[in-house]
Amino acid sequence: MTTTLADGVSTREVREPGRRWLPHWAAGYLFLSPWFLGFFGLTLAPALVSLYLSFTEFDLLRDPRWIGLGNYTRLATNDPKFVAAMRVTFTYVLFAVPLKLIFALSVAMLLNKGVRGLSIYRALFYLPSLLGASVAIAVLWRQLFAGDGLVNQIVLAVFGVQGPAWIADPEYSLYTLVILSIWQFGSPMIIFLAGLRQIPQDVYEAAEMDGVSRRRVFLRITLPLLSPVIFFNAVVQTIDAFKAFTPAFIISDATGGPVNSTLFYTLYLYQEAFAYFRMGYASALAWVLVVIVAIFTVFSFLTSRYWVHYDE
Repeated sequence: MTTTLADGVSTREVREPGRRWLPHWAAGYLFLSPWFLGFFGLTLAPALVSLYLSFTEFDLLRDPRWIGLGNYTRLATNDPKFVAAMRVTFTYVLFAVPLKLIFALSVAMLLNKGVRGLSIYRALFYLPSLLGASVAIAVLWRQLFAGDGLVNQIVLAVFGVQGPAWIADPEYSLYTLVILSIWQFGSPMIIFLAGLRQIPQDVYEAAEMDGVSRRRVFLRITLPLLSPVIFFNAVVQTIDAFKAFTPAFIISDATGGPVNSTLFYTLYLYQEAFAYFRMGYASALAWVLVVIVAIFTVFSFLTSRYWVHYDE
């Protein structure tokens, strides 16, 4: 510590025993150091390396060769599989995300009516969200929708319907993955349920006294007050849908299904990187996906001002 003599002429530095010698802010950065190591070493550095590789031709065996925008030019003008992967991915996002959110909101509203054993139902409905992305569930799903699977042999057979070979039929294979995504509705359901619990009950009581119909209560009260939660779930679920990989990889045996009907963008990226060892081209694909997700996120935030209502 620094001490000043009475006449203010001289000072001297004295370190007291046990006195803290680090600045007061250093302890916080010390505790954050594992996160900094993980962020810079495992996230930022690999991302920058992949950005560099996206401008090169690299096959893991030879040194990267700079080709400029060659990968991006090929991607935009001479890659029919890229077009197929984009079409499959956007179709999946278009169907899976809205249907999952609608189903999750419907179940959350039912549970919000005071169901007995609510904690048990929440756990049971949330469980598929924990297991849905696992390899075991993807294998089970493939068996359920096989030509001789449970869906055809029991569920449809009861009604006398001859079901198709869902996984092998390009008209239906993608929609089996959409159903799998909807089945994982537990995570947005829990968030919807928490949002519904935050809506003041006196608003509903006032609407009931005024004789407002249930449909108008839902459209004019529930949805506007729940719009921040809907916005959050929509953004998160859409990003997750763009990143979907495991179900398509397992169910289609990493081939993209019949006629590339389940060739998700991430699956195509995996094929380019680890099946054909075109790491430079795979890096370009990865950065295109980053740009697509970023554009969607920015667009969502820019348009949210017109339909998302926050409590002042």
